[in-house]
Amino acid sequence: MHLFTAVFLIVLAATSATRLWLDLRHIRHVRARRDAVPAEFSGVIELAQHQKAADYTVAKTRLAMAHTGLEAALVLAFTLGGGLQALSDLWVEGFGAGLASGLGVIASVVAITSVAELPLTAYRVFGIESRFGFNRMTVAMFVSDLVKQLIVAAALGLPILLSVLWLMEKAGTYWWLYAWVVWVLFNLLVAAIYPPLIAPLFNKFTPLGDGELKQRLERLLARCGFRSQGLYVMDSSRRSTHGNAYFTGFGRSKRIVLFDTLISRLDPPEVEAVLAHELGHYRLRHVVKRLAWSFAASLVALWLLGLLMEQDWFYAALGVITPSTATALALFFLVLPLFLFPLRPLLAYYSRCHEYEADAYAAKHAPARSLVSALLKLYKDNAATLTPDPLRSAFYDSHPPVRLRIARLQYATDNG
Repeated sequence: MHLFTAVFLIVLAATSATRLWLDLRHIRHVRARRDAVPAEFSGVIELAQHQKAADYTVAKTRLAMAHTGLEAALVLAFTLGGGLQALSDLWVEGFGAGLASGLGVIASVVAITSVAELPLTAYRVFGIESRFGFNRMTVAMFVSDLVKQLIVAAALGLPILLSVLWLMEKAGTYWWLYAWVVWVLFNLLVAAIYPPLIAPLFNKFTPLGDGELKQRLERLLARCGFRSQGLYVMDSSRRSTHGNAYFTGFGRSKRIVLFDTLISRLDPPEVEAVLAHELGHYRLRHVVKRLAWSFAASLVALWLLGLLMEQDWFYAALGVITPSTATALALFFLVLPLFLFPLRPLLAYYSRCHEYEADAYAAKHAPARSLVSALLKLYKDNAATLTPDPLRSAFYDSHPPVRLRIARLQYATDNG
């Protein structure tokens, strides 16, 4: 056995085992606290709501465990199982060695992975989400969304993939730098066209109507010095009862989107507080910082790929007999997540710090008690557990546990 093959297998086994162990811890922790509402939430959260959140969390976590097993099986099948080599042989036989066959190989990997994951996705929507009363999506809508996603993915993904493959073959030693520039420009382009062109393919966006809520939000935007293309309401209730709000786009194309489910369940002061939190992310440049980190990481990744694709052992150790730029790219992005897994806690911690900062910003521009009441409503409506396993939460969660967020906000209220 090649040395890197052994390393790969050890990392795959360790990563999968750790993910499954963390999920089991989470299930046991939530179950053990299912029949008692945490003391700080007694009188605010009913026992039935707490139990629903626990059961929903357990169901989602079990599905995550199944997904972990499927991902490990697919990685093994494509690498040591010879799947990637078989796909390469098939495409080269039909189209010859070149960009067309390379494009076909990677598209095939993506397609096979998507088809393999489809049953789990359908079960999440029509099994778990329906069982707990969140799903409103029909089978026809589900299929329609899949078709639209396929069209958008092909329209955007194939050109960028073709560009990267061409650069890998033709641009010489520093292809990875040119590919990175193309990747950065591509992401900025998608961010610019997503609000006006892509998002409307899946949802209807209507300007927020006149009234108390609009007046409140416009005053908030003025206080925060924020300009956008407008306030929009998205018909998220067509697919789900979950509520949320977000910013999208950048520059002149940025807009604020409120889910209709959010507006229907929160009072105007609470919606204002939620928007103040989202404005905090913008004003504190969290989006820019995350983009910068993402672009820096992609530059390092492409540089590393440039080194590995020149090494025969990289292919041989992972089941590829006839190296090519396409198989190098596919192998790299199949195994890279395994080696980056230990960084998950750091990324989660960084994100949680941003959430605390956005909460603090919101508390300065809207009543903290309104954000507290909004968070409680959202956690109840979304059946989010109040008792996550601390270790798993630290490893994965991009948002702090609600009790910690509320404790900080209440402190801000008491000392504001």
